[in-house]
Amino acid sequence: MHLQQWVETIPPLAVYLVVGLVIGIESLGIPLPGEIVLVTAALMSSQGTINPWIVGACAIAGAVIGDSIGYSIGRKGGKPLLDKLGRKFPKHFSPGHIATAELSFERWGMWAVFVGRFVALLRIFAGPLAGVLKMPYWKFLIANALGGIVWAGGTTAVIYNVGVVAEPWIKRFGYFGLAAAVLFGIGSFLFVQRRARAHTPTEPEPSPTEGTAESVAAPTGE
Repeated sequence: MHLQQWVETIPPLAVYLVVGLVIGIESLGIPLPGEIVLVTAALMSSQGTINPWIVGACAIAGAVIGDSIGYSIGRKGGKPLLDKLGRKFPKHFSPGHIATAELSFERWGMWAVFVGRFVALLRIFAGPLAGVLKMPYWKFLIANALGGIVWAGGTTAVIYNVGVVAEPWIKRFGYFGLAAAVLFGIGSFLFVQRRARAHTPTEPEPSPTEGTAESVAAPTGE
């Protein structure tokens, strides 16, 4: 069976469920490739195998519901939750990443939740961290819903139209062409995320002079 025939046998319902679940779990605070899954599904929808409107709706639902659950868990779990996540996912929840995310929330508030939907690191942090920092839920919900709609709906629309434009090329080379397009998209996202991570400021360490000044200023108790 050719790859194209195999892809066409995948039940649309299964694709919709995978999109909603992966994006929802990622939004919950567990690192998963939600963006890659959404791009792949949107490309499939451009070939008529699934409905792009349902793909976008499932992605939006997963993003909003997952973030809301993450918010609730973070509000109840508090700082110890971040410590536990740091032990399980040290690459994503390191002290430096947490400090950077906290600074973003303190500086931007609701905008950090909205913009965080478009940034890989903040997309994982947004829900739990907003709960830990006790952001009012109505503010979080507004920013969360708007971010989910713009990110999921916009990504689906853009990738769908790219797939429609590339349809003659995909038909010529079959779904190997689609697979190549997906790999190219994955590579592009990884490159952008790596560049963004390289330019992400980390929590500054105290300088030796600061430590010396504190030790000198501290009372000896004698």
